[in-house]
Amino acid sequence: MSTPVSNIRPEPDQVLVDIVDYVLGYEIDSKLAYETARNCLIDTLGCGLEALEYPACRKLLGPIVPGTVVPNGAKVPGTQFQLDPVQAAFNIGAMIRWLDFNDTWLAAEWGHPSDNLGGILATADWLSRNAIAAGKAPLTMRDVLAGMIKAHEIQGCIALENSFNKVGLDHVVLVKVATTAVVAQLLGLDREETINAVSLAWVDGQSLRTYRHAPNTGSRKSWAAGDATSRAVRLALMARTGEMGYPSVLTTKTWGFYDVLFKGQPFKFQRPYGSYVMENVLFKISFPAEFHAQTAVECAMDIHKRLQAAGKSAGDISRITIRTHEACIRIIDKKGPRNNPADRDHCIQYMVAVPVLFGRLTAADYEDDVARDPRIDALRDKIVCVEDPAFTRDYHDPDKRSIANALTVEFNDGTRLDEIVCEYPIGHKRRRQEGIPLLEAKFRTNLARIFPPRQQARILAASLDQQTLEAMPVHEYVDLYVI
Repeated sequence: MSTPVSNIRPEPDQVLVDIVDYVLGYEIDSKLAYETARNCLIDTLGCGLEALEYPACRKLLGPIVPGTVVPNGAKVPGTQFQLDPVQAAFNIGAMIRWLDFNDTWLAAEWGHPSDNLGGILATADWLSRNAIAAGKAPLTMRDVLAGMIKAHEIQGCIALENSFNKVGLDHVVLVKVATTAVVAQLLGLDREETINAVSLAWVDGQSLRTYRHAPNTGSRKSWAAGDATSRAVRLALMARTGEMGYPSVLTTKTWGFYDVLFKGQPFKFQRPYGSYVMENVLFKISFPAEFHAQTAVECAMDIHKRLQAAGKSAGDISRITIRTHEACIRIIDKKGPRNNPADRDHCIQYMVAVPVLFGRLTAADYEDDVARDPRIDALRDKIVCVEDPAFTRDYHDPDKRSIANALTVEFNDGTRLDEIVCEYPIGHKRRRQEGIPLLEAKFRTNLARIFPPRQQARILAASLDQQTLEAMPVHEYVDLYVI
């Protein structure tokens, strides 16, 4: 006879409890975390503004029913849309992620913690506009920065030791979970309601990674995070109505997340939640390239200069060897045809070939007009990756967190260039002093794509000073971005 299953409602899984107690109770006292969050905010919004130049992104934006305007709704930066917070979260999230240019976190799982800003900013803006309409105090941008720090921490700390990609799941599951927890706090949910909300995020059948890999690589990878962060807002709002949760969503035998989707293994944790992830997050400053290739692209730019100095061209190259880390090989070491921009920006051979040939790598370089240049594919075929176990170890070392690549160029005449090594990309914490001025320059460039000079100046005045930004009501800051 089978043993009857107990129908006694269990206590919430410890993973849920730890997330919720952190979101509701942890006081952030790190000046570095808040300063980094401000830089993350402007960089993330700038990435969204650049994405508005691409019709494939713009076609997905706006209300579900054309022409709908939500009174006191959340506004979408760079547009005239005013939407409910769920749809606004999708709009902002899709813009942010479209060009693969926002921040990155690399560990056992990879991801982009600023993807959570879609849900956080949309909810905070909506709440602030309704508070003002009711004669109450709005949220401030410090509340948004605090939410960003906590969402980064939840997503990043779970990612440190737990690989969702190895079981075929996409990292946006962590966007959904982190955004749900932070939005629940913004909405004022109590502890039980917040646990319910986070459990609902885990109980969703999570996204497959197939849209990031051959042969199915496609544009969903550019809006998947928008989908996740908007779904999180929806679930938090449902929990606010009193909708029940599922306390053992992770651990229940047979039917729980661990057994169904994680090969029966419980999550492992390296550190408690604090502000570590925001303080150590990686910025994509110079190149819209999958982060495991960032240092390779820096090396490729150097190769372009050396070829010019030596009077050689890419046609003289017989082979380029990329000494790299295991994660790079698993994700972006790709041969064969690249069928669309989403396919190309996850191919290290493509991301190296373009700067070697042209001395640049921009978002436009992934488009068909550039990709059809036969010199790119000819050079791609000469590029090979080999794993260096030391690079892999340093990639996982919490004190280093390097993303190293080393390139060696061999020529048809038997000569070669000395190997070029780059361990830490320009957006790494170890290069903050060098990187932040370039990050601000990137933001200025992105503002100039959309706004006239006076509006750019107002946004910069509010965004570049920490105290000014933190004190600003959320809706007033978002209004600066309305065209």
